[in-house]
Amino acid sequence: MSSTSTIPAVALEASGLGKRYGRRASAALDDCSFRLPAGRISALVGPNGAGKSTLLAIAAGLLRPSSGTLTVLGSAPGEARDRVAHLAQDKPLHLQLSIADTLRMGAELNPARWDAKYAASIVEQGDLDPKTKVRGLSGGQRTRVALALALGKRPELMLLDEPMADLDPLARHEMMGTLMADAAERGTTVLMSSHIVSELADACDHLLLLGDGRIRLGGGIDDLLGAHTLVTGRGTVADLAHHTVVESRATGRGLTALIRRDGRLDDRWEAEQPSLEELLLAHLRSPATPALLTPGTTAPRAEVRA
Repeated sequence: MSSTSTIPAVALEASGLGKRYGRRASAALDDCSFRLPAGRISALVGPNGAGKSTLLAIAAGLLRPSSGTLTVLGSAPGEARDRVAHLAQDKPLHLQLSIADTLRMGAELNPARWDAKYAASIVEQGDLDPKTKVRGLSGGQRTRVALALALGKRPELMLLDEPMADLDPLARHEMMGTLMADAAERGTTVLMSSHIVSELADACDHLLLLGDGRIRLGGGIDDLLGAHTLVTGRGTVADLAHHTVVESRATGRGLTALIRRDGRLDDRWEAEQPSLEELLLAHLRSPATPALLTPGTTAPRAEVRA
């Protein structure tokens, strides 16, 4: 078993990262800079088209950036490929192969790191016959096989693009438990995109919110929640002008607003910490809010070359 002490302190570091698919197309990523500390289980959140799949594909070495840099486990993405597992949205598997043949292929492609017993146990937990062809599996069953293929590699970094979207609630809970247990035992870094906020709140300890091709929020979830306050009172938005107001709306009790506090609140306001869902929805509805990245998530800016 490899020691977690060999894993770099930073799993991913992007500096000025950009990706454009055509000269006239808008950029999927635009001057995107951040750090993901090693050992964190990070949610990658953003609206459709925000660049989440593009970022994960670049980190997996499947796409080349148009500008900027991305280091993965201290190396260029392609150089770190044997230590990285990537599970894409479409769960690409060879339909004509059986489950057993699929796992055998995983062993042949990853001879130095493959854990055959562990990969087989993930398949067995789903009560799947190893002789079954992949084309005969349901979407959820294919997800289980794809996850077995990824985890059997014993990666240092897991990149998961909507991994549980086609699973029923019970299967999703079981598979998420398997993934989290593996990450806890081995110190694996996980970057996972998902639209299921409850799934993220239960599983993740770190957040990257992507919007307009850049990271809008980045850091430990507890730190980001602690940096925001949900206030309710009879005041107006003007009364909160010296704070950063992320979002405000009229309610039956006057005004409710999510803010980043700058100083004390006067007595007209009731204050509480927001939930992760409240935080995410407010920022998704307010993309013009200034970005907030905690110190461990802030990356140096890329040098501008003439």
